[in-house]
Amino acid sequence: QVQLVESGGGLVQAGGSLRLSCTTSGRTFSGYAISWFRQAPGKERDFVSGVGWNGRSTYYADSVKGRFTISRDNAKSTVNLQMNSLKPEDTAVYYCAADRGPRVPVGPNEYDYWGQGTQVNL
Repeated sequence: QVQLVESGGGLVQAGGSLRLSCTTSGRTFSGYAISWFRQAPGKERDFVSGVGWNGRSTYYADSVKGRFTISRDNAKSTVNLQMNSLKPEDTAVYYCAADRGPRVPVGPNEYDYWGQGTQVNL
């Protein structure tokens, strides 16, 4: 079992920055790909960014490329999402998710574990 806890959400002005953190506990963190998804009211849960188990492979949705940066610290069992140049359309609940294995899936149904989410409002 892997427990995920997100933090760092809040209210920010357009153009501002936020740093989201996903802290995990339970099974070996380093064996899992960790991704961020977001879900706006009335919309589907969309892939935002993901990082492979060793931190070398990172992936971003086109809508956030150049503005968001994902990183992981396996020693601290933490994945961070630095969000810069935020736009009103970034408003959503942001979730982190874990999937065991070397791939970083973009479909939410492929993830085994989810956090409770953190709200980001612009």
